[in-house]
Amino acid sequence: MSESAVLYEQDAHVVTLTMNMPELRNPVSEPAIIAGLLAAVDRMNADKSVRAAVLTGAGSAFSSGGNLKSMAAPGGNADAAPVDNRLWYVEGIQRVPLAFERLEVPIIAAVNGPAIGAGCDVACMCDIRIAARSASFAESFVKVGLVPGDGGAWLLPRAIGQSRAREMAFTGDAITAETALAWGLVSHLVDDADLLATARSIAQRIASNPPHAVRMTKKLMTFAQDTGLERVLDISAAMQPLAHATSDHREALQAFVEKRKPTFTGR
Repeated sequence: MSESAVLYEQDAHVVTLTMNMPELRNPVSEPAIIAGLLAAVDRMNADKSVRAAVLTGAGSAFSSGGNLKSMAAPGGNADAAPVDNRLWYVEGIQRVPLAFERLEVPIIAAVNGPAIGAGCDVACMCDIRIAARSASFAESFVKVGLVPGDGGAWLLPRAIGQSRAREMAFTGDAITAETALAWGLVSHLVDDADLLATARSIAQRIASNPPHAVRMTKKLMTFAQDTGLERVLDISAAMQPLAHATSDHREALQAFVEKRKPTFTGR
């Protein structure tokens, strides 16, 4: 079920992941989507031919976030004991941001429609976000009497700053794709028909670079989010000799000297 809930397609060095429950608007709280995303992260980390990824949603929505009908159903979250609900989060959706944090290759969210609640947060888990004109974003947990249970309180302020993140979280109101671009939540706004092509083009540009350098750069930038400058410099000084020792670095230097396009092999 998890394989069909998250489609995994690879073209050369770029993987496209599609959350594939359009009839439910791709609720990321669904166990099958959670399992599919976790499996995809493990698969990409293990496959050194993968250099970049794109995440999108099937149908008209990127992700509706939580499945409210499931939560409200008899025996759902509203009826569960607090200790059981805690485990439901810890053993379920909270595994997704931790998996995305350990994903070694850059991933681009191609937001093709509404990204609501946990759907907005999943977009924030990605390194780069681009939006179709039909996209919208809402940190809407408060609208249903909840708090961001999947890391949104950590993720969203890092994407757009505290003031705007708190406005979104406290009001629960949706913002348009145009506002998301103005606020820096997304870096590109494109026509719906051009969304996947644009996302894959960016992914291919990333994939054209030396893969070890890209993976180490991603790890360094993730580490730097919550670390002081001195420690970042220490880690950078440790990583850089590893990069200098790669064949791809030597190829880049040789290609520069010879005035030709380099060919990177991931070694």
